[in-house]
Amino acid sequence: MKKRHLIILLLIFTLVFNSCVSRKKLTYLQYSDMSVNKNEQADVPRTSVVPASYKVLPYDNLYIRVITPDPQWSAIFNTMPVGAGGAVTEESAALFGYMVDNEGYIEIPFVGKIAVGGKTIPEIKDELESVFENYVTDAAITIRLVNNFVAILGEVSSPGKYPLTKDRINVFEALALANDLNAYSNRQRIQLIRPSAYGPIVKEFSLLDRSILSSEFYYIMPNDVIYAIPTIGRSFQLNSSVWVLFLTTITSALSITALVRTL
Repeated sequence: MKKRHLIILLLIFTLVFNSCVSRKKLTYLQYSDMSVNKNEQADVPRTSVVPASYKVLPYDNLYIRVITPDPQWSAIFNTMPVGAGGAVTEESAALFGYMVDNEGYIEIPFVGKIAVGGKTIPEIKDELESVFENYVTDAAITIRLVNNFVAILGEVSSPGKYPLTKDRINVFEALALANDLNAYSNRQRIQLIRPSAYGPIVKEFSLLDRSILSSEFYYIMPNDVIYAIPTIGRSFQLNSSVWVLFLTTITSALSITALVRTL
């Protein structure tokens, strides 16, 4: 009987141990075995990363606004109806924006198809300025990527889809939008899914290692997906009520058996 009680206590200890998360597993940017030298000082500068410019992909949505001295020409080239007040949302752009087709083209009224796939926003702006010179002079062009979001999923405090309000945002700033990782996130296994012209790219990295600061995936790109993988303890936490009920039932059964035997 004592042996059975010992086994139950061992199971309870295992459950509690696996549901705990140590401080070391929660601390960002440590020097671990994955680092070049885990004993180097914190103030040693690392190689800086220059974030790449986003290149437009098929099915992206572009907001293009052309302002000319002649309002009639402006009305021809602008798909946003007059009176919209310049307010651009994802919903309005879906109706009035320029959708990039699967071959990387947009079609502008009275101009025709313009190749934008694989080009950055500044490159597209330069090309459109040269195109519109054939129609109007002194045209001011504004281009924005409407679908400029990052999706953050998994073990974060507030999963969801968040707009990117500036060009350069790193992975820590992105996670801050979701109110940080929770205690059950495996900080050694963060996945980033990045769309490309050749299909999605999946990169897995550790936030405990400072080498992430030198990674090309340190900066977030539009339409990236960040997935925070749960730790093993998360499954125990989610099923804790089941385990407690199971262990309580066994304990009660053993107690009743021991009581019957003493009678």
